[in-house]
Amino acid sequence: MNRVKEVLKQTTWVLCFAVLAFVLFAGLKIRGQENANAVSKVATEQWEYLALAGPTTTSLIPVDNPRMRKEPSAAFTREAFGLEQQLDKLGANGWELVAVAGPPTDPAYYFKRRK
Repeated sequence: MNRVKEVLKQTTWVLCFAVLAFVLFAGLKIRGQENANAVSKVATEQWEYLALAGPTTTSLIPVDNPRMRKEPSAAFTREAFGLEQQLDKLGANGWELVAVAGPPTDPAYYFKRRK
C-alpha cells in the first residue's frame, strides 16, 4: 500500500512539472510571436520626409489684433502669423515638424509623415 502511495505521489509530481513546463513553453511561444509581429510592423512602417529651407519673408512684426493671434493672452511679444499659417497647412496634410536647424535668419524646417 505504501508503494502505491509513493508511485501516485511521484506521478502527481511528474504531471505537475509537465503541466508547468507546457504552460511556460506556450507563454514563451506566444510572447515570441507578439514580439515578431511588433518587429514586423515596425519594419513595414514607411515614412516620407520634407525639408523646407530658404530665405523667409515671414513678418515678425507684433500682431496687435487679438483676432489674428492664436494665443492673445500669451506673454510673447511677437507671433509669426504667416509662418503659423503655412505650418498649419502642412499639419493638416499630415506633416509633423520634427526639427528646425540653421541660423534664425535662414532656418531649415524638417517634416515627416507616414506614407
